[in-house]
Parts: sequence; structure tokens; C-alpha cells
Amino acid sequence: MKRVWLVLPDQLSIRLFFDAGIVDGLRARLEGGLAAVFLVPREEASEWTAELGDTTVLLGDQLTASGGSLVERVAARVDRALDSQLGYHPLAIRLNHRHGFHLERMQPGHPNWMLDSDREGFLPRRRGLERAMQRWHFSPRRHVPRGLLEAMRTGCSALALSNVQPRNAVPFLVAARRLGLPVAAHVASWDHTVGKGVISPFCDVYVVQNRVMEEDLRRYHDIAPDRVRVSGWPQTDVFLRRRPREQYGDLLRRYGLDPARPLVLVMGNTPTNAPYEDRLVARLVEWWDDAARERFQLLFRPHPRDKQWRERFAAASGREGVFVQEASYRDLEELATLLQHGDVVVCNAGTILLDSLVNDRPSVCVLYDEGAPSGESWAAKNVVGEHYRELAASGAFLTARDFEAVVAGIERSLAEPGELREERRRVVHDVVGEVDGRAGERVIDALVEAVRT
Repeated sequence: MKRVWLVLPDQLSIRLFFDAGIVDGLRARLEGGLAAVFLVPREEASEWTAELGDTTVLLGDQLTASGGSLVERVAARVDRALDSQLGYHPLAIRLNHRHGFHLERMQPGHPNWMLDSDREGFLPRRRGLERAMQRWHFSPRRHVPRGLLEAMRTGCSALALSNVQPRNAVPFLVAARRLGLPVAAHVASWDHTVGKGVISPFCDVYVVQNRVMEEDLRRYHDIAPDRVRVSGWPQTDVFLRRRPREQYGDLLRRYGLDPARPLVLVMGNTPTNAPYEDRLVARLVEWWDDAARERFQLLFRPHPRDKQWRERFAAASGREGVFVQEASYRDLEELATLLQHGDVVVCNAGTILLDSLVNDRPSVCVLYDEGAPSGESWAAKNVVGEHYRELAASGAFLTARDFEAVVAGIERSLAEPGELREERRRVVHDVVGEVDGRAGERVIDALVEAVRT
């Protein structure tokens, strides 16, 4: 039996599709005709597969495993070599240069490979040449692992992707194009159109959060608006459901905190974006211990992608009135509860800042690197992206360019929580779009429409 393959290439979009009900909605609408294809490591996939009931589960590492004949192995090796010069990272970096995305952040050897200028490739920057590179990158004649191609030929009727942009999704896009299969592409986040790499122009339908992203697809990726569906942000469906104060109280007591006392939420960024975050954690805890422990509590939430979180947040561990959450992709319910009832959010850039504004939390955006050597700048550069400029110009949150401003921002937010409420409401409307609890349904409708064509 051929099924619609739902390709799930990364943990953040997996979390979105599961927690916003999109996976369950697709299972119901396609009536047994869905297969979930996980491209993350199998131990990470196992955290989600228990929720799939009898839905067919496929693992990307099995589908794309190298091997077979000598010809197959040589073709795979040649393809990898060509990709390093013509493909995923060279195209991403050239897109940034062409449109001015993240130029302040790019540097040789950057730990985020999307910003590592050493990966640009040896070819000159010429628009016609880069068009040819992109045609090769998504070409149906490009090498595809034989096992993947045969599995899709015999078992796949259409392709839907929770995130169309990751590198590990490319073989599936190429195979689908070769086989002439319908493809429905979800663009996973509000800033992915402007600096997170090229987007295949060969999908049948693209699903985005807002009209700005629709325009981005036209302007930067040559994708016509008639192939784009605007859904709203499905994560807001999760946030829209109100959690009672009792649920918040139960959660805090589980953390060893007092629900009756104010709570400051300190939200982490990734080690590649905020390499000196551990020093801010240490200084903030030290200041709190000396000057504020009687007035409020602290909760630290590492970024879900932070595999070094125990070391980076060690200064906050084991203290009364302070709690450090475990880095996890499975905590969206807890996050929603905290953002609906916590008192202040302290963070750098990232989607967590937008999460906070959607939930009407007074927020302090940290724009400096505590304890960094002279001349290094990471935090401020994290908000120079195309869409972050709009967010930064909104006036919807306080900013801090030194530690004293962090402290002042916390104090001001605790004293006047409603001060920037109108600005928060306005920027959410402009950046997120309509928040009505039905964004996930619109994603399901668009994907089903495309794969049943």
C-alpha cells in the first residue's frame, strides 16, 4: 500500500507538528494512509513514536544508508564532494551574501555551519552560476540512495515535510521530483525564509505563518504566491488554551518553588549563538543571592538544543528559590504554563522572545555577552536578522546592553507588568498574524489538499 510520507527532519518542527495536533489531524484525515518518516537519530525518534499508534514509522538512517554496489558507493561519494562546493551550505551562504542576511554574524569557522564563510565553495559569486548550482542541488538527476528511491517508488504516494529546509530532507525532495510525486512543504519558522538556506522551488504547495513569509518566498526564493498557503503559527494554538493558576502552582511546587512568589524566567539560547551564557547565569544568580532572593525566584530554561546545559547552567543548580529545567523538546505544555503565569522573561533572541510576547509576558532582551573577551559580540548579532529587525523596532520589550540594564529591566517589569502591553499586542499581530486557535487546522487542510491532488 502506498502512503503519504510525512517527513520529520528536526526536533523543533517535530514538536510543533505533534503538540499542535497536526500529526493527529493528518492521521485522521488520511485514514491509515500516513507514514511518519523520522530523520532524527532513532533514540530521539523513539520519544515520539509511542504517540503514533498503528501509524507506519520509517527511519531515515535506514532509508538513506549507504552500501550496495561499488557504483552506488562511488556515486554517493562524488555527490558528497559536489555538494560541498555546489550544494547546501554554499547555496545558503551565497543567499545570505546576495540579500544581506546575517552578514554581521558570518565568519570563517563559525560553529553554525550556515554562517561559516569557509563553506561558501570555490566558485565565484555570480547570480547565473548560483542559479545553476541550485538547479543541480534539487535536480532529479542527482544521486539518491537506491534504497530510498525504491522505498518511495513502491510505498510513497506523496511527500509532506514538517520543515522543507534541512539538509537531510534534500534526498527526499530529489527522489520525489524524480518520481513525479506531489510535495507539500511546511516552512517551519518565521525567520527561516531569510537566512536559513535556499528553499526548493519545485514543491506543489508551501505553508507559511504569515503574509511576510509569503512575500519572502516570492522575493528571495522565486516561489509564486499562488502556491503558498498562509496558516498562522500553529504554536499559538498551544498557547491560546488557558492554563489555570492551579496548574501553574502544581508545576512550581514540583520544581520546589513557591507559586505565591514572583518568578523570573531566564530562557537560554544555543551554545553556538550564546557561547558565554554560563557567565550571565553565574552573575545573575550571584546578584539574586545578594540582593533579590527575598523578592522573587528564578527559573532557568536551557535551549532544547543545548547538549551542554548541565555545565552551562551549573551555577544555578542546587539553590533554594532557583530551579534549572532539563533541556528538552517535550516540555511545550510546561513552557505554555510558565509563559501564561510567570512574571518576567529574560532572554537573548530566538523564537522564545516571540513566544514570550505572544503570551503577553514583560520581557528583557539581553544584547551583550557577559564576561566575553574584548571585541567579541554574539548576543547583539543574534537580533540583526531580517525579521528580528522588525521585532527589535517594535518597542515591545526592554533591552539590556550591560548587566545593570538586565537588573533594571527585571525590576521595571516586576513593578509595571502592563507597561508595554499595547506594543506587545501590536507586534504579535504584525509578525505572527491571526491567533485564533485554528492555525494547525489550516496546516492540515493545506497539506491534505496538496498530497491528494
